[in-house]
Amino acid sequence: MQYLKRAWYVAALSSEVDATELFHRRILDTSVLLYRNAAGEPVALQDRCPHRFAPLSMGSRVGDTIACPYHGLRFDAGGHCIHNPHGRGQLPKGPVVRTFPLIERYGFLWIWMAEEAADPALLPDFSPLDEGHPNGVGHTYMKLPVDYRMILDNVMDLSHVDYVHGEIITTRGQVSPMIPQVEESASSVSASWDYSQTPPIMIFAPFLPRPEESARHHIRVTWTAPGNIQLSIAAAQDDTPCEDGISQYDLHSCTPGDDNETHYFFATRRNHIEEDGDGSVAKIGGSQR
Repeated sequence: MQYLKRAWYVAALSSEVDATELFHRRILDTSVLLYRNAAGEPVALQDRCPHRFAPLSMGSRVGDTIACPYHGLRFDAGGHCIHNPHGRGQLPKGPVVRTFPLIERYGFLWIWMAEEAADPALLPDFSPLDEGHPNGVGHTYMKLPVDYRMILDNVMDLSHVDYVHGEIITTRGQVSPMIPQVEESASSVSASWDYSQTPPIMIFAPFLPRPEESARHHIRVTWTAPGNIQLSIAAAQDDTPCEDGISQYDLHSCTPGDDNETHYFFATRRNHIEEDGDGSVAKIGGSQR
């Protein structure tokens, strides 16, 4: 498959890559090794020794360097071979293992897979994920055996929610027949829905003044290339504007592993009971999406 490469993809949750273990993931048909140096800074190398192509992720750490499991060659975070235990110990000049730029932001490690110089300005702004109490945000990951574009299509088109997700986020049939308002910019496509339902959506109902009565709802989903969908949903009663009501800010980010495998990353921040580590899950009987 051909992929958009002049873009940032999520390579891993920040919590998946620590300062001791070697972490491997296949991204855009390329095997990538991820680890952190002694200072905690993330590193990404192609997961292949240039000598006999052994996976470096099967090797070991020697300080901040990686030792190949086959012949013991060692490579630093810049892709240079800095130790050769064979013969006269000659070393090649310059980097011999490809490296990939990383940005750690919003609870994720974002990777740049293009040959061109990385452009940090191309990483979309999802800063609301960082705003608020640390207990008010959660991150998760799933590996799915599908083309990543199928997931993007699913999240952008919410007409499925009343049939797929059950009671917890049903819209009581309100969204399915609606034609969303669509907006386009140079770098994004957004769709939004405004509607009322009784009772309110169950992820919010317990936190509204009258959980069994009608509430106004607003949903907005925004796609940014290549694999990010930001979804905001809010509900309010009385004269409270939806933007000031009970709300949730979600990020769905899809990174192709290959033609038939997608790394699906998800983050959500709520604006209610933020200091409760169990959050809304505890108050709605343990149900989760």
